[in-house]
This record gives sequence, C-alpha cells and structure tokens, in this order.
Amino acid sequence: MHNRFFATVARGLEPIAAQELERLGATQVRPDFTGVHFVGDVALLYRVNLWARTIFRVLVTLREFPCPDADRLYQEVYKINWEQYLQPHQTLAVNATGGNQKLNHTHFTALQVKNAIVDQQRRQFDQRSSIDTENPDVLVNAHIHENRCILSLDSSGTSLHRRGYRPAVGLAPLKETLAASLLEIAEWEPSQPFLDPLCGSGTLPLEASLKALNIAPGLFRQQFAFEKWLDFDEALWDELLKEANESELPELKAPILGSDRDADIISQARTNAQQCGVADQVTFTQTELSQLEAPADSGVLICNPPYGERLGEAKELGDLYKLLGDVLKQRFKGWTAFVLTGNKELAKRVGLRASRRIPVYNGAIACTLLKYELY
Repeated sequence: MHNRFFATVARGLEPIAAQELERLGATQVRPDFTGVHFVGDVALLYRVNLWARTIFRVLVTLREFPCPDADRLYQEVYKINWEQYLQPHQTLAVNATGGNQKLNHTHFTALQVKNAIVDQQRRQFDQRSSIDTENPDVLVNAHIHENRCILSLDSSGTSLHRRGYRPAVGLAPLKETLAASLLEIAEWEPSQPFLDPLCGSGTLPLEASLKALNIAPGLFRQQFAFEKWLDFDEALWDELLKEANESELPELKAPILGSDRDADIISQARTNAQQCGVADQVTFTQTELSQLEAPADSGVLICNPPYGERLGEAKELGDLYKLLGDVLKQRFKGWTAFVLTGNKELAKRVGLRASRRIPVYNGAIACTLLKYELY
C-alpha cells in the first residue's frame, strides 16, 4: 500500500532533500516550504529514516480536512478510527504547528487533538492513553494552514539530525543534516580529498566519511518512533538493517581530514569519530590556520568559520577571514573551497572573488555559502 509522506527539512534545503528522496526510491516528490511531499510504501518509510542524511523527520499523512475552528478540529479528529494506530496501554503526545485566525495557539490546538483521541478511547475501552511528551509510543502531528488541517503520525521520533554518534559537541556545532547538505551543494565526490580546516567537533569530516563509506546514519540511533507502532514489520526492518550493514565500504577512496587550533576540540572530534566507527579512516589534527598546508594537489575544502553570532565578536573575526583567504590563495591552488558565513562584512575580508553565492540557513541565521575556484 502506498502512503503520503512529508519530510521536514531546514529552510532553503528543500531541493537537496527532494533529490535525496528520489535517490532513495520516493515517487511524486514535491518540495514545499521547509519540507518535501512524497509517496511510497512501508519499506520506503523505514529506508528513508535509516538512510536520509539531509532531513529532520518523516511524517505519515493520516488525513487532511477543513478546520476553520476548534470545534471542527475536534469533530474531524474524533471521526478517525484511532484503535488502528493507538491502544490505551500506549503513550501519546501531540505536536501542533501553524495556525489560522481561530486556532492561533499551538498548545491549544494540540490539546483539542489530544482530547478528541482520548475521549474516543474512553468511550470505546473505558480507559485512555497516558501522555508522555518525552518519549511517546505514538506522536501525532497536527499542522494547521489557513482553514485546513493535515494530521500525521511522526515516524522518526527525535529529529534525524541527532544521529547518535556525537556525544562530544563543540561550542557552535553545525547540525549533521546541514553538514550533509553542504557536501551535496558542493558536489563533493568520495573520490576527492576533503578538508575542513576549522572543523570544531568534526561534523563535516564525519558526515563526509559516512557518505564515502556508505554508512547509513540511522544505524547509530537507539530507536525510531515507527518501531513502537502496532503495524511495525520487524522482519522487514531487520532485512533493511542487514542490507545497510552489508553495504558499508571497507575504506575511503581519498583522504578526509579535519583540523582546528584547539586541542580539546580536536579530542572531541576524535571521540565522535570513534563513536562513528571511522576513527582509523578520518584524520584530525591540531593545526593553526596559519600553518595549514594542502594535503593533496586538488580537492574540496568546506569550512564554517565563526560569524560573530555566538563565537567571538565580528570585529575580532576580520583577521581570521583575511588569514583564511590568504592561506587559500597561496597554498590551495587546484582546490575548490566553500566558506559558510552569516556575516557579509566578514565575507569581504576573505579577499577572493566568489564564483557562486548560495543562500543557506544555519538554524535561524540567514547565511551564504561562498564558492571559490582556486587556480
């Protein structure tokens, strides 16, 4: 049976996520604002959760209905046969997003949906599900847009960007999903050397290594929400896990490196590499930017220098950007470099002409990914 799904993604990365979903076998793929609609079967649902590198979560659409006000929302939710999705012994949570004129408070919207579900349970079983906002057995998502509601089940649970391999996190970590998306935007191929000279706790090199070794990011997670569902197909899931484990490659085709001036941060990156099972594949070194040398004649360099939002102040960072530009110009001929920045003034200090400027959001911060062809 084919279902309608919606993958939630970071703003601006919808086309990247859509391409990834198509590669994983999704059909009727349609990017929307901060998400992608697609169609597929249960195997695809499991596969996307296991393999997707650029998305946050996968919602399974249950119903879409008119929803001008709270009463209509309650009635429509009550009409659904919840017994097939949720039993009274299972825990429940409801997450609401969006809104309209009459439903303009997400907490109230979530409460209406919850009340309709547990009222039906009480009538049917004389008992009801408990609420567990931390780790529910079933997580219902209600999205209100204008006078319509899309009601979905969240198949992922905690966001897929929390891979589970990263106990050690630097001061301003890049989300794993954004790091994976930057690799896609940069069109980096595993046959090319990769370097992040300001790697922090190592997210970019680690995501590059997972891609290069064909390691499914979902393998590091304890559990997905769909594993607690009443219709969970354990045999199918075991088969997909086995397939994923067997498809891992034994070694990198080209070196993947990360460096940072801070010894403690490099030690965090190495801990994360260990958790990933790639400690013997990725090289992390404590290196001052001024001492950096190109590790090969050509390759792809991506970095996310601080931009004065959290780490360091913008004024003090000008020298860092100038040094980065000088090092790229003098020592990285033959390479393609990408610099992600949320500060236009600092970007000018790099002193190189960008061949492309790609708008990207890092969380709520509007950033630009600058591409430099170094000849």
